[in-house]
Amino acid sequence: MKKILVILGSTRQGRKGELVSNWLIAYLKNHPSPSLDFDLSDLRTEALPILDSPINPSTGQYPEGKVTQWAQKIASFDGFIIITPEYNHGYPAVLKNALDLIYAEWNYKPVAFVSYGGVSGGVRAVEQLRQVAIELRLIPISESVSIPFIRTAFDDQGHLVSPERIEKTLDSLLSALAKYFG
Repeated sequence: MKKILVILGSTRQGRKGELVSNWLIAYLKNHPSPSLDFDLSDLRTEALPILDSPINPSTGQYPEGKVTQWAQKIASFDGFIIITPEYNHGYPAVLKNALDLIYAEWNYKPVAFVSYGGVSGGVRAVEQLRQVAIELRLIPISESVSIPFIRTAFDDQGHLVSPERIEKTLDSLLSALAKYFG
């Protein structure tokens, strides 16, 4: 069983990311994979410090306790799904910081993306994240999920209003992620 960490990459007050992460985790629990096990990390509760110290990727030693804890957490997972909003055609600074705080722990692991936003559904943020992922030696999965018009995408109970396309795309993403592991 491969361990996949779902990372909620927004910390803003009033964020829609909690709707997305709750839906995604519920979907993963109701459609279990025989080869993948999922856990959630919310960057709001991680409370990572801002990257302000040089790091040496070859040593794996980091300047602060929280950074070391983050490195150990990331190292313990086999792959990732990053949930990101699109803010001003990009992704949140807190997510960039979380990625850049460490290095070797990301290397040679697959990463997939679930994005949300306005009309584009966050695809421009994912385009940028793919570039960063490659530099971290992560392996971006080509399949991704985008949820457009996030303000109306979920009902009052947190269910997708029109789940068919999005769930079909998510199934494709999960299949691709599982294939990566053989």
